[in-house]
Amino acid sequence: PAPTEAGRAPGPPDGGWGWVVVFGAFVSIGFAYAFPKGLAIFFKEIQDFFGTSYSEIAWVSSIMLATTYGAGPISSILVNRYGSRPVVMFGGLLCGVGMISAAFCTSILQLYICVGFITGFGLALNLQPSVIIIGKYFLKRRPIANGLAMAGSPVMLCTLAPLNQFLFDNFGWRGSFLILGAILLNCCVAGALFRPIGAGTALVKTEVTEEGKDALKGKITEDGPMENKTEEEGEKDCFEKVNQYLDFSLFKHRGFLIYLIGNVLMFLGFFAPIVFLAPYAKHTGIDEYSAAFLLSILAIVDMVARPTTGIVANSKWVRPRIQYFFSFAIAFNGACHLLCPLASSYTGLIVYSSFFGLAFGMVCAMLFETLMDLVGAARFTSAVGLVTIAECCTILLGPPIGGILIDTFGDYKYMFIKCGAVMVLAGTFLFIMNYYNYRMLAKEEKERKAKEEDPKSVRTENEDKKNWNKDFIQDGPEMEPLREKGEGLKKEINGT
Repeated sequence: PAPTEAGRAPGPPDGGWGWVVVFGAFVSIGFAYAFPKGLAIFFKEIQDFFGTSYSEIAWVSSIMLATTYGAGPISSILVNRYGSRPVVMFGGLLCGVGMISAAFCTSILQLYICVGFITGFGLALNLQPSVIIIGKYFLKRRPIANGLAMAGSPVMLCTLAPLNQFLFDNFGWRGSFLILGAILLNCCVAGALFRPIGAGTALVKTEVTEEGKDALKGKITEDGPMENKTEEEGEKDCFEKVNQYLDFSLFKHRGFLIYLIGNVLMFLGFFAPIVFLAPYAKHTGIDEYSAAFLLSILAIVDMVARPTTGIVANSKWVRPRIQYFFSFAIAFNGACHLLCPLASSYTGLIVYSSFFGLAFGMVCAMLFETLMDLVGAARFTSAVGLVTIAECCTILLGPPIGGILIDTFGDYKYMFIKCGAVMVLAGTFLFIMNYYNYRMLAKEEKERKAKEEDPKSVRTENEDKKNWNKDFIQDGPEMEPLREKGEGLKKEINGT
C-alpha cells in the first residue's frame, strides 16, 4: 500500500476473533485479580507456621497487588513496543516461576519476594495488555466485552477458593504453591490468543520509517556541519518516545485527574475486606470450608454482576453518564462494609458476601470503561499506566492498615468500618466532581459552538479595521509619508 495508507490503523472489528480475545482476557484478567484474593485461604496456616502477626502476613497480598498495579507503566511500555501477545506469555511464565519458588521459602521475607514481587509482576504483565487489547478489538460493544472479560475474576475466585482449601488439606501450603504455579502457566496459552490487529500495515509502516531514517542519515552525512542540530533532534525524538509510551499531558486533563484522585482514595479500602473475609469467618468459629465458601458466594454473585453491569452501562440511558453510575457503585460498596459488623452469624455473613459481590462486580466492570470514556482509546494505554502507578501506594497500604487495626483492637469490625468510610467518601467525591466536570464540558461546548456560529465576514472586517488603526494611527513626523501612502491605498481599495 501507499505510505499514507500504511500508517492508518484498522478500525475495531467489534466481533469475530475479538470474542476469542475476550476469552483470553477472561483467563488472564481472572488470574490477575482473583489470585491474590484466593491466597487468603493459606494466610492463617502460614501465619502459624512462621509465627507472624496479621499485619505481617497481610503484606504478602498487599505487595502482590501493589506490584500488579505499580508495574502498570512498565507493562504499557512493553505493550507499545512488543504488543500484547508476547507480554502476556512472558507474564504467565513469571507467575509460574514465582509460585514454584515460593514453595521452597523458609521465611516470610522470601515469600514477599517470590509471591509478592515476582508473581505480582507477572500478573501485571497479564492485566494491562488484556485490558488494552479489548479496546483495540471493540468500540460499540466495548462495555459488554469489558464486562465479560472482567467476569474472569469472580469465576477464577469461585474456583480457586475451594480448590485452594482442597489443595491445602491434601498437599499442605508448599505443595499447593507448586500446583498453583503450574496452573498459572495457562496464562501463556491465554496470551497466545491475542492476535495483533494490522500486523501487515505495521510492517509496511516500519519499512517506510526505516527508509526515511536512512535518507535522513545520508543527508546529514553530505551536509556535514549539522552535528549540533542532529543532537537536538535526537534529544527531541527521545523525549517524544517517552511521551508516546507515557503521555504526561494527561495530568492537564480535568476528567483524568478527577478519576485518578477518586480511585487512589477508593483503593485504600477496596481490597482489604476481601483479603480478610475468610480469616474473619474463621475467627468467629466457622470451619475452614464454610469460610472458603463465603468467597465462592461472593464470586458467584460477582460473576453475574459484571456482565450485567456491562449491559446496563452500554444502554443509551446510562452510557452518556457512566461516571455517575461508577460513583454510585463505589459508594454502595462502602455502605456494604459499614454494615458488615452487624452480621454476627454465618447467615449474616452470607448476606454480606452476596451484597459485597454485587458491589464489587459493579465497580470492577466499569473500572477501565470509565477511564476510556474520559481519555479515549488513543490515550488509554498511557492512562492505564499512569493510573496504576499512582494507585499502587494505597493498594500497598490498604491491607496492612487493616491488619494493624485488627492487631490493635483484636476485632475485625474497625477494619470494615475504615474501609467502608473511605469508599463512601471516594464515591461522594467522584459524584460531585463528575457533576462539576459535566457542567464545565457543557459550558465549553456551548462557547465553542457560539464561536463557530459567528459570521466570518464580520470577524474579518473587524480584524481589518483593527489592523488599519494599528498600522496608520501613530504619532511622530517620521511616519507622515507612510500615513499619506496609507490614505492613498485606502482610496484605491474603496474605489475612489
